[in-house]
Amino acid sequence: MLLAIDIGNSNVVAGLFDGTGWKQVWRFPTLTEGEAGFFYSHQLSDRFLESGVRLHLVDRVVISSVVPNLTAVFGEVAHSLFGQGPLVVGPGVYPYLGLTMSRPSEIGTDLVANAVAALWRYQSDCIVVDFGTALTFTTVSREGEILGVAIAPGLKTAIQALFQKTAQLPEVPLELPPTPIGKDTVHAIQSGVLRGYVGLVRHMVQEIRLEAGSHYLAVATGGLSSILHPLRDVFEEINPNLTLDGLLRISELADLNGPKS
Repeated sequence: MLLAIDIGNSNVVAGLFDGTGWKQVWRFPTLTEGEAGFFYSHQLSDRFLESGVRLHLVDRVVISSVVPNLTAVFGEVAHSLFGQGPLVVGPGVYPYLGLTMSRPSEIGTDLVANAVAALWRYQSDCIVVDFGTALTFTTVSREGEILGVAIAPGLKTAIQALFQKTAQLPEVPLELPPTPIGKDTVHAIQSGVLRGYVGLVRHMVQEIRLEAGSHYLAVATGGLSSILHPLRDVFEEINPNLTLDGLLRISELADLNGPKS
């Protein structure tokens, strides 16, 4: 079995692949202080126990991390629980992926995983929209060139910024309101942010297609990708596990093309 771990700024997503599909997908809060290693080791152990899966069945671990402090933590967790070091996605792995990019050291490894998954699944020019802590648009050609990325604050990030930077605005749930004209404070914030992001995403996809080509498929991923229902017609597919799919494919390509011991 493969354990894929996507370490993000808000959440850590771990997926267990059994050869046919994602047997389990678990989501944990991102913790960087104190006993983070103990917390994640304990959480994973509990999830394996609850799922009836023995730890020794995991023969591969692959990690994408945009939180450097946690990369080593999960390396130690992998050694402790599974008796092996993980494959950590980064510039050293990129030569095996069939991708080209202008600044390999700057692009997030989660975005690389998204690009790999999009090419693998769709075999087409793609725009991958990832609804996470940041809202990202990764444009990748069918030849495997990452043409570029656009980044905006994510939905939850925008809501939290309003709550933290104002004296009277509350933190509100991420729910699309029924109308664009807010009748109370909660609906007003939900309308401005969530309905506003519908326009943002539509506009960005349109602008990218004007430059790259109108035929580019748009696909969505990320934990918040299913919230904005009016965008369903924009996307070829909404796949919350696309990043995990990319990590699976990266592991396969690294095994196939990497140095042999």
